[in-house]
Amino acid sequence: MPAVAYFAVAIVSGLALGVVLSLLYKASLKSEREAARKDKETFIEEARKAAVAVKKEASIEAKDILYQAKTEAERELKERRHETNHLEKRLRQKEDSLEKKFEQMERRERELERKERESASRERSFNDKENRLKQLIKEQTAALEGLSGLSVEEAKSELLKRVAEEARFEAAKLAKKIEEEALVEADKKAKEVMGLAIQRYASDYISDATVSAVSLPNDEMKGRIIGREGRNIRALEAATGVDLIVDDTPELVTLSGFDPVRREVARLSLERLIADGRIHPARIEEVVEKVKKEVDASITADGEKAVFDLGISGIHPEIVRLIGRLKYRTSYGQNVLQHSIEVAYLAGMMAGELGADSKLAKRAGLLHDIGKAVDHEQEGTHPDIGARIARKSGEDERVVNAILVHHGEGDASSVEAALVAAADALSAARPGVRNESIENYLKRLETLEKLAMSYNGVEKCYAIQAGREIRLIVRPEAVSDEAAWQISKELAKKIESEMTYPGQIKVTVIRESRYVGFAS
Repeated sequence: MPAVAYFAVAIVSGLALGVVLSLLYKASLKSEREAARKDKETFIEEARKAAVAVKKEASIEAKDILYQAKTEAERELKERRHETNHLEKRLRQKEDSLEKKFEQMERRERELERKERESASRERSFNDKENRLKQLIKEQTAALEGLSGLSVEEAKSELLKRVAEEARFEAAKLAKKIEEEALVEADKKAKEVMGLAIQRYASDYISDATVSAVSLPNDEMKGRIIGREGRNIRALEAATGVDLIVDDTPELVTLSGFDPVRREVARLSLERLIADGRIHPARIEEVVEKVKKEVDASITADGEKAVFDLGISGIHPEIVRLIGRLKYRTSYGQNVLQHSIEVAYLAGMMAGELGADSKLAKRAGLLHDIGKAVDHEQEGTHPDIGARIARKSGEDERVVNAILVHHGEGDASSVEAALVAAADALSAARPGVRNESIENYLKRLETLEKLAMSYNGVEKCYAIQAGREIRLIVRPEAVSDEAAWQISKELAKKIESEMTYPGQIKVTVIRESRYVGFAS
């Protein structure tokens, strides 16, 4: 077969195949369209059903929401209505109250108007009576002046004088009666009153010894102490911090300084140097350093011994050392460490008798003057310094308060604090415990007697018990019992304000009547 024929057959076959494929594609496309149409109808039907269901559900939900909203609205409306009714009720009550008040105000206004009219009428009547009374008084005054021979001013002066005397007498009687009643009632509060009353006897007179004297074997030793060009005395003063006074006093040198421990170190060092005989700057520094260590050890030992003897525990080591320093501190010649131990014993015994805390009282008594150990180094009074030291060392606030108020400067917060103040007064004010110059002693007695004799009716007075008591003997015809009581109180106040003295001074006024008869 020729090639053209083959080519023609191939073309015809390709065309036939293309027609067949086209028909097949159209048939497939038609079936797909039919399937898509059916799927579309099915989807539309399902969507329609779903829409109906959603619509139905939405309708039900809308009805439910509408019902709830309606219910809520009804509830709120009911509440508003109730609140409105309540407000209306209160408003009506207010209106009623205002009406009543308005009626009361009207009645009061009418009453005030009536009283004003009556007052005006009474005032006119009173003015008339006052004018008549003034005229009568004027006439009576003239008549009395004529009868008595005294002017009005002279009569007033005499009357005021008599009234003042009677008032003073009645006041003394009343004061004595009140004091007697207070003494009777005092037994009901014995513990507290006793503790607080004893505190009134506290004394606050302190004198620091600032010099120490060292005896010399001979006056030649003064030159050796001074040294060439004064180098020895300068070395000693620099090492101890104490001034060395070498004057014309035979066989004696004086050490001057506010720190009692430094004075003691200087005294011991100088005594050892004098005994040794070798006095030069290097030896002075060596001896002073050795004595300082010994004194520090002695101070600690003395503090520990005092704490141990009193049975006190838990005291800070620094406070124990300060307690030991009190051994070198004096007040009116009284050793402060011994005084503190004595106060601790006294406060503890009184606390035991009153049923208070004996250990606390002992502790506060031992520490009450702890500020004196460093009062030359810090600003303030020794109670303030001592309170700061105790608070810093963790002491109980009751102990701090007892230290702070043991001289009466403040209020005691406990019975123990009052007992410490009382024990301090008892220890410091007992006869012979403190040194006092004879000049001051005689001057105090003279001042006491002079103050006592300044009162009218005092016949004699005696200062007894080393000036700690003044006794007045009054004339019974010139001074009554109440006046005698008043003199004792006034003299005690005058002594407090005008005199300086340690401890307390008792004022006793004696009024005695004696009647003697003879039978024959």
